[in-house]
Amino acid sequence: MNLQIPHLVFVAGIATYLTIRGIFSRRLRSQQKSVDKSNTGDRMLVVLVGIGQIVLPLLLLFSPLLDWARYTLPPAAAWLGTAVMAAGVWLFWRSHVDLGESWSVTLMLNPEHKLVTRGVYRAVRHPMYAAFFVLAIGQVLLLDNWFAGWASLVAVTVLYLRRVPHEEGMMLEFFGDEYRAYMQRTGGILPRLGTRNQA
Repeated sequence: MNLQIPHLVFVAGIATYLTIRGIFSRRLRSQQKSVDKSNTGDRMLVVLVGIGQIVLPLLLLFSPLLDWARYTLPPAAAWLGTAVMAAGVWLFWRSHVDLGESWSVTLMLNPEHKLVTRGVYRAVRHPMYAAFFVLAIGQVLLLDNWFAGWASLVAVTVLYLRRVPHEEGMMLEFFGDEYRAYMQRTGGILPRLGTRNQA
């Protein structure tokens, strides 16, 4: 085991991220869902992200199995990685708070699902995926390993490209023109330039 300060920052960031997810999951555990578009493929994407965010980093930090894929990061990467990880954790938390009872891990909607367009959802439709990307970039900057460092970025990219079309299709089916108008004034994970966002 060779824990360095950037590694400890990463562990603290991921522990905070998992705590946030756990708190909101527990709050919504008993909530009924009226629309369920989840399937085995969708759940496997969640597992893939878990491997990239947690399993491979733990192998790096607590075993020698990935030592052969290490490389040297410049000292500034640790400072930048800390700031990026903190931003990712904040955005992840804020996304949960703003989404409230409309959140679920997989593709589901509750019976009284509301289209959330306030807070961070005012500018982008998928701030939680944006948070995943920011956290993944923090991981690249904090973990000095080709596999453990980059695994989350690869996994989150696959998740985003595979899941978001289905998620947006579900939202269009459920909300129709309201969601179409929301799509026109917002970006996916980055704010749409030159467009005025209205709640």
